[in-house]
Parts: sequence; structure tokens; C-alpha cells
Amino acid sequence: MVALVRSGASQRAAARQFRVGLATIQLWVGRAADRPLDEVDWSDRSSQPLRRTRTRPELEDQILDIRRRLREESILGEYGPAAIRRELEEQPGPLPALRTIARILERRGALDARQRVRRPAPPAGWYLPDVRERAVELDSFDVISGLRLQGGIGFDVLTGISLHGGLVATWVQSAVSGVSTVGSLHEHWRSVGRPAYAQFDNDARFIGGQVNPNSIGAVIRFCLAVGVVPVFAPPLEMGFQAAIEAYNGRWQRKLWARFWDPSLADLEARSRAYVLASRRRAAVRIEAAPGRRVLTLEPLPDLSGPPRGRLVFLRRTGDGGSVSILRRTYPVDRRWLHRLVRGELDLDARRLRFYALRRREPTDQPLLAEVDFEPPARWAR
Repeated sequence: MVALVRSGASQRAAARQFRVGLATIQLWVGRAADRPLDEVDWSDRSSQPLRRTRTRPELEDQILDIRRRLREESILGEYGPAAIRRELEEQPGPLPALRTIARILERRGALDARQRVRRPAPPAGWYLPDVRERAVELDSFDVISGLRLQGGIGFDVLTGISLHGGLVATWVQSAVSGVSTVGSLHEHWRSVGRPAYAQFDNDARFIGGQVNPNSIGAVIRFCLAVGVVPVFAPPLEMGFQAAIEAYNGRWQRKLWARFWDPSLADLEARSRAYVLASRRRAAVRIEAAPGRRVLTLEPLPDLSGPPRGRLVFLRRTGDGGSVSILRRTYPVDRRWLHRLVRGELDLDARRLRFYALRRREPTDQPLLAEVDFEPPARWAR
């Protein structure tokens, strides 16, 4: 390579001919300089620096001794690198930098604080065993409120998305209520099939009235009537509604923020086109998701009878190890304070079972407590 360059060829031409990088040619040309080729040392050299400086072992031991003494005797209670360096300033000789002292403490294992352990996130739907194992599907629903059309006309948006498939749905309405939500869910599940679970937040439009204990709303009764288990996320908790909240943000950024439609009908048409385009883009993911069951009920089912089936409430225990479900407080475990639990209400057996939830161990969900459930004289008021 060097001989080719010395014969008049350019360094780039030599690099192309020998199929090496330009930096390689420059390295060896610089190594050879003007000397004859037979006098050049062509052997590889270590990339380590010729001279390396390291703190003397005696100084490292002294730093550890100072830290130990400051930790036990310091009035201020300070024994970090800055405090150690202040003590060393009283002695003659060069002083190590703060970063050098910190590295010595780290290398010798003299740090109190532990590094944060980054654990992998639990699988999607980890709090429901069959959803975690991708055996069944879960649909999440939410409401976007506070939006206004031209002229100051307010409206609501009911949104939905499946956890595994990413199957989205959106209904633009003048006002979302429990009755309108039932109609939207009936239309949606007749079109695409019903999941095993439907997840909501604790909005009164979903969970029902907030006055009488154990009263439930039309949305819960409809889900139970069609064989879908309602799931209610814990209040003020992050992560459980992440999928639907992310879709709410996308819908507002990609559609609502880009256009200001003059009427509700125009916004509905634009939203339908957005939903269809989103489903086409997620077609492969939707196809790979767990199967959905067919909903053949043409009219709405009768919701006036006593509800039957199962409800799931995700909650966090309080100071006494108890949780509140449907405006009633139930004891769980005095040793399980401020921890997540899954409360499963079996309406047929009139039993309420509580299972421990831990993101760190999503497959370990032991039974904590089982209590009797007394249904109200009237479910809906």
C-alpha cells in the first residue's frame, strides 16, 4: 500500500485497490514516513497509552480511611468526595480530583447508594392471567371531553382500542352517557366481535351512579348480558389505561388539531375515515390477536333483570389494608398495605375474591382474602 502511494497513486485509489479504509492507508503511510520500506516496523502496536497514571494504593487507602472517619465523626454528616477532598487539602502534595475520588470509592465498593435496577416492563394485560397469556382479548374505552366546534359547540368523543390487536373505534357525540355508550358498544361488538374483557376508568358514565352502594350502571349490565367481563382500572394509577390514552392523544394530534370542522357531521365523517385507515395499517396485528366472539343479538338485551356474571376491580389498598368497591369498603389484608389487588366479584356465588398484584412478578397472584357480597335490593336506581 505504501509502495503504491509512493509510486504516485492517490491514497483513495490505494484504499479502493486494497479494499481498506482511507484511515488505514493514512496510518501506514504516516508510519513509514520517508524511511526505506525495509527499515519500517510493520508490526501492530497496542492501542493503550504509553504512560498510564493511577492513584497510589497508599492514597486510595487514605481516602477510604478519611471517608470512614468522616462518616462516624463529621458534625455535618458529610463524607462524600467533596468532604474527603477538603480533608486532603490540609496535607502537602497534589490533590486528586473529585471525579478521581468518586471513582476510587466506586472501585473499592465504598458507596452507600445502590444503582437503580432497570426491570423489564410486565407483559400487556399482566393483571389478568388469560389476557397476559394472549388467550383472550381486552378492549379499553375512554371519553375525551372539553372539545368544541366552531361557534363554541361542545361535544364528547368515546374511544376504544383492543389491547393485543390495536383495533380502534371512535364515536363523536354531542354528549357521551351511559345509554349512548351501550349503543356504541353494541354496534362495535356486532361489527367486529366481542372480547372477553372490557376495561374502563371509574367515570360515572361507565361504573354507574355514585350515590347508593352497590348500584351499577347500564354499561356494566350490558357487558354482563353479552358475556363480557367489565374491568375497572384503579383510580389515579398510571399504565393500566396507557393504550387508550395513547390513542386519545393520537386522535387529537393527527385529526382534531389539524382540522377544525364546522359541524359534528363533518367531524364524524373525518373520524370514520381515520378509524378505517388506522385499522388497515394495523391489519397484520389485528389478524394475529386473540379471536373475538360473535355477537348475534340484533336488539339490545333486556337490562332490567338482576345481573349475572363476573366483575373485576383493580384497586390499591389503603392504610388499613382495605379497598373500596362500589362505594363499600372491604378488608383485604393488614400486611398488604398500599399495594395493588385484583378484586373479582362473582355475582352468582355472591363472593368477592382479592388477589395480590405485583408488576415485578406478574405471574404470582396469590389469593389474599375472600368475603361475602351482599347484593342490593335494587341494582339500578
